[in-house]
Amino acid sequence: MFNFFKLFSISGIFLIIFSFFVLCFTIRFFDISTSAPDINYPIYASGFVWPTPNYTQITSPFGYRQSPFTGAIAYHSGIDIGAPQGTNVLSAFSGTVTYIGFSGANGFTVRISNGDFEATYSHLSPNFIVYVGQMVFIGDVIAIIGPKNVYGIPNNPYKDSNGNPTNGSTTGPHLHFSLKKGR
Repeated sequence: MFNFFKLFSISGIFLIIFSFFVLCFTIRFFDISTSAPDINYPIYASGFVWPTPNYTQITSPFGYRQSPFTGAIAYHSGIDIGAPQGTNVLSAFSGTVTYIGFSGANGFTVRISNGDFEATYSHLSPNFIVYVGQMVFIGDVIAIIGPKNVYGIPNNPYKDSNGNPTNGSTTGPHLHFSLKKGR
């Protein structure tokens, strides 16, 4: 009888070790994990992703600049990235959606925070594809760039030269992107 228990114990240990290797193989070769899905965009050394794939031209920089509306020097709180209406906008980092809505000069906006950073994406389509409280991963499509003109926003003070309401303070479709630390 002693030999039966000794044999069972050795078989049990072998079974546990074998199961561990099978599990490791499955995770490694079939990519079973809780991390973000496969990506086909670069994650830069900063740990962030550029929010507009294939569109990298900064059409208006961060900081003081000449306002395209008044000609006066004014502070610009982010960068403007030139891209056409309908372009996918990616989450620059993983975090939680903290705001969606029409935000004055920013127009239709999504904000994402992870505790260390807060990103604001503005002049988006009013057809939001994320919701407040949603966890998003780096590189997830969180919005699309919206149109220049939007209608149905009560008391929207922003108008183009023809008097048509605009998607915030904008001269055309683009992404206004800002990244703040410690939010």
